[in-house]
Amino acid sequence: MMNKPEKLVLVGNGMAGVRTIEHVLKLAPGAYDMTVFGAEPHPNYNRIMLSKVLAGGTDMKDIIINDRDWYAENGIRLFTGDAVASIDTVHRKVVSASGVVSDYDKLIIATGSNPFMLPLPGVRKEGVIGFRDIHDCEMMIEASKKYKKAAVIGGGLLGLEAARGLLNLGMDVTVVHLNKYLMERQLDPPASEMLQRELEAQGMSFLLEKQTAAITGKRRADGLEFSDGSRLQADLIVMAVGILPNVELAKSAGLQVNRGIVVNDFLETSVPGIYAVGECAEHRGIAYGLVAPLYEQGAVLAKHLAGVETSGYAGSVTSTKLKVSGVDVFSAGMFNDAPDTRSLRYQDDIEGVYKKIVMKGERMIGAVLFGDTSDGTSLFSLIKSGESVTGREKELLLGYPAGQTSASPLARLEAYSVDEIICGCNGVTKGRIMEAIADGCSTVGKIKACTKASGSCGGCRPEVEGLLSIYGGEGAGEPVKEGICGCTTMDRDEIIEKIKEMHLVSVKEVMNVLGWNEPEGCSKCRPALNYYLGMLWPSEYKDEKESRFTNERFHANIQKDGTYSVVPRVYGGVTSPADLKRIAAVAEKYDVPMVKFTGGQRLDLLGVKKEDLPKIWEELDMPSGHAYGKALRTVKTCVGSTFCRFGTQDSIGMGIQMEKAFERLNTPAKVKLAVSGCPRNCAEATIKDLGVVAIDGGWEIYVGGNGGVKVRESELLCTVKTEEDVMEWTGAYLQYYRETANWNERTSVWIERIDLDEVKAALESREERLALVSRIEETLSYTTDPWKEIIDNPELRKNFMPLAEAGTGEGLGARRS
Repeated sequence: MMNKPEKLVLVGNGMAGVRTIEHVLKLAPGAYDMTVFGAEPHPNYNRIMLSKVLAGGTDMKDIIINDRDWYAENGIRLFTGDAVASIDTVHRKVVSASGVVSDYDKLIIATGSNPFMLPLPGVRKEGVIGFRDIHDCEMMIEASKKYKKAAVIGGGLLGLEAARGLLNLGMDVTVVHLNKYLMERQLDPPASEMLQRELEAQGMSFLLEKQTAAITGKRRADGLEFSDGSRLQADLIVMAVGILPNVELAKSAGLQVNRGIVVNDFLETSVPGIYAVGECAEHRGIAYGLVAPLYEQGAVLAKHLAGVETSGYAGSVTSTKLKVSGVDVFSAGMFNDAPDTRSLRYQDDIEGVYKKIVMKGERMIGAVLFGDTSDGTSLFSLIKSGESVTGREKELLLGYPAGQTSASPLARLEAYSVDEIICGCNGVTKGRIMEAIADGCSTVGKIKACTKASGSCGGCRPEVEGLLSIYGGEGAGEPVKEGICGCTTMDRDEIIEKIKEMHLVSVKEVMNVLGWNEPEGCSKCRPALNYYLGMLWPSEYKDEKESRFTNERFHANIQKDGTYSVVPRVYGGVTSPADLKRIAAVAEKYDVPMVKFTGGQRLDLLGVKKEDLPKIWEELDMPSGHAYGKALRTVKTCVGSTFCRFGTQDSIGMGIQMEKAFERLNTPAKVKLAVSGCPRNCAEATIKDLGVVAIDGGWEIYVGGNGGVKVRESELLCTVKTEEDVMEWTGAYLQYYRETANWNERTSVWIERIDLDEVKAALESREERLALVSRIEETLSYTTDPWKEIIDNPELRKNFMPLAEAGTGEGLGARRS
């Protein structure tokens, strides 16, 4: 009999706690019944990227690490916007602010930290905020719409990132700092001065060695008053002077607390069964605020919870490698000079490069890099290892051996050992990235998805790109250029460019003008040219039936015995008694051997004789479901809010609307859509070419999925509020796919080739989306159901049977124009 899973509760839905959970799921799947409480109303997101959200280059959806589907897929109960209010350590249960009670066998406290707000007169005035979460970003963005002058108190990393974001929002920004130098915890004075000059050139102002005495103003802040009596006018005051571990919950539960929650090497607190990890924890007297140590703690705690042997957490040697307002900065270890240390420096004020390494005895103990941080990874590795660097000091400082004048970044990367940490945030080694590349990760995006390298602060992206270029072979990271066939040396892009440039309007004309080797073409190029011409000239081009495959010409799928399957359209999987009777009557009349429900919520009449196809379609009097075509196949739906108690939106209505809007649409390859009425995703929307998932107050649109031979989970394209928004984004997305994909290229392959970011950029502008929608609507205005054409036009119907006699195998028939 299997052991019943223990109950594991995580208090805090941030990066450290959820990373711990991720490790536990891998090390001991099924060992725990998990519940997660988060104070913020969002799923787990990357707090490091908040400055990019503030700066306007990134949306909230782009910094989500684990979306709500991830929790559901892993059986984790998630309560967002519901902080835990109390812990009962005797009966082992937690109670949330909303009254949710959850028992636990093991409890992880990962409550993070709070921004430290200086205890100044006026600190509670309107217009005074910290910079710690997405809500703070939203407040600053709103303030920037009304006010123009901002003051940021604190010249550390967080303060400078806030200042950069406010500059991007069009505000006049002054940074107030108590110290003589900016970022004194990460940079020595020369590097700090270089950084200040760069930021001043960007438009930032600084007041250094200034102590704020009070925040002035009545109800809303209108400026700062300093201890020397001087003043600064400001409509928005942002405090970025540090963080304090969030320990109130632990303290009220009776856990031992100093500055943080006291933990041992296994992250255990003073109360059995309760652990703490992340910024709220204090280990050997240190509370860490950088992500890499927090992830190291999480890895140790996960092993302990999974019963995997571990030596415990011994503390972290920290490093900082990031981009501060567009400037690359790296520091590690003890980089300030001391009486028992020696240092080497290189400074180039013209190029904006500064390097410094600090030695103690034979060991390197610290380093600072500014402007060029390419050697940061290898220097940090030497600092941690403690090996002797005697005789190599100049080589390490300059990045190349004595006697040489330079060394390429790729040469340095190639020289790294496989154990070298490339991504400090996520602990990813060079060897792990090499494995991912060998397993087929041919772009930085794929490497990030597989290993998480470059997925946090992004500082290691150049190294990841370099490793990809070294070990990925030719074409790594580049779109794969496919020649269309053996009949021509021209690829898809060249052909389309020539068709547009010379206004070619028929398959034969394209072949003649562009010098096809085979005058009649082949089964690869003829369907491709037929699609490209129809996509480019929807009003002029007449679809060439003879350039389509057998299934598309007969509007049915040929089976292995030579019979066909007929699939009428059933919008959104919703039918009626009348349609069911009609299908049943046709099946009986023509002695159809099998009637089967398909995976796309339709009925399939299998075993139909070829000569019966026209009459069956006529008597069904239903649109074709295009189960045979490179077109929209189905829009799968769940019952949504119409009947389901979990449904948040009308998924049936949304699915039917989408299917009716885009039926008959020719696409480069088959396209399947789905609409789920809630994040439980019963319609499997996240493995479709495009899937829509209903959420409270809106819809999430996912793209690039595939449930076929090579399963691919779709990726979040956007979150929208209304059904009209869904239709607009869907139409724009499908048309962009139609215009940029290779013929016979599924969306899952296409989106990996061109990258989701390119698609997002192409659809970002509403003006461009509406232009794409206009083009898809124009195309659809010239299409009709193929069987309607045959039934309603005697000439077409008369010609159908001779056309059918052309052949029964897959591929093109012998008939040519």
